[in-house]
Amino acid sequence: MISSRKVDSPHGEITLYTITNSKGASVVLSSLGAGIVAVNVPDAKVNIENVVIGYKNPADYYADGPCAGKTPGRFANRIAKGQLTVDGKDYQLAINNGPNALHGGPTGFMNRIWDSSTDGDDSVAFTYASADGEEGYPGNLDARVEYTWTEDNELVIQYTAVTDADTVINLTNHAYFNLAGENSGTVLNHELRMACSKWLPTDSTQIPTGEVASVKGTPMDFTSFKALGKDIHDDFEALKIGKGYDHCFVIDDWIPGELIPVAWLKDPVTGRKLEVSTTQPGAQLYTGNWFGGETPLNPEGRPYQDYEGVAIECQHFPDSPHHPNFPSTSLRPGEIYNEKIVYKFSN
Repeated sequence: MISSRKVDSPHGEITLYTITNSKGASVVLSSLGAGIVAVNVPDAKVNIENVVIGYKNPADYYADGPCAGKTPGRFANRIAKGQLTVDGKDYQLAINNGPNALHGGPTGFMNRIWDSSTDGDDSVAFTYASADGEEGYPGNLDARVEYTWTEDNELVIQYTAVTDADTVINLTNHAYFNLAGENSGTVLNHELRMACSKWLPTDSTQIPTGEVASVKGTPMDFTSFKALGKDIHDDFEALKIGKGYDHCFVIDDWIPGELIPVAWLKDPVTGRKLEVSTTQPGAQLYTGNWFGGETPLNPEGRPYQDYEGVAIECQHFPDSPHHPNFPSTSLRPGEIYNEKIVYKFSN
């Protein structure tokens, strides 16, 4: 069942959709940033709580630092110095993260109000037309993000896009999870396993060096379940750069277009579990290192503190256009960008 309501904001009218399955579990979606506002699922005692961080005011998602729950684009994550070359032509992208371009620029896709429509009783589609030259990117790009909420408490996200000129694209979802409930405090006791035996080291501005490194013997090793906080404060340069995890992991046995499970997150207190599957080659793990009490107010009226949510952003690798050894992020006329992410909740 789908219900909707509209909210006026300084940035335009926002539409909020609630999809509820027959078990009473639900998701709330917003046309601002084609984002996830809430995921309400049961714990082991069948208590339903929201397990993604979010804000009291729907308009506060505009230009929020964490990019909570939204769809970054046209290129999620970082591109070094905002410099992009497509078919021999150079483009300068908007700079908004130190010397680099992040998440498509200061406005990007995440701070746009998308067109939206419902599809049956369990799906909502958001569409956005990105103009040639927007944030410096070439080509008119038509993007679509469709969310489907299933009877098995799976949130399926389907991304498609087409372009009229050669360009690049990298879309993801930026939800932060706290399986104990969004207002319950730190997630550093959550346990994570990832099907990722390699990761991408970066420079001090968090741009990949091009090396694909083994996680073995490092704090980056999540090949078996480990608490997020176990190694997060180790004397390890990559963790010191970002004050915690903010790194792209390389998914083992990736095959383009094939949906495979890549990450498993569990909360030992409530018994809630999350399985993440994707068709994409990488997963950016980010532990909310810079919330710092400066986020918009949450539904209970307080800002979030560091490490109160963890994002597992399935995507292509950051700065891919500068690394021929990384999977291509190019999109050309006549091609269809087609990727999927599935969040499956259980208890």
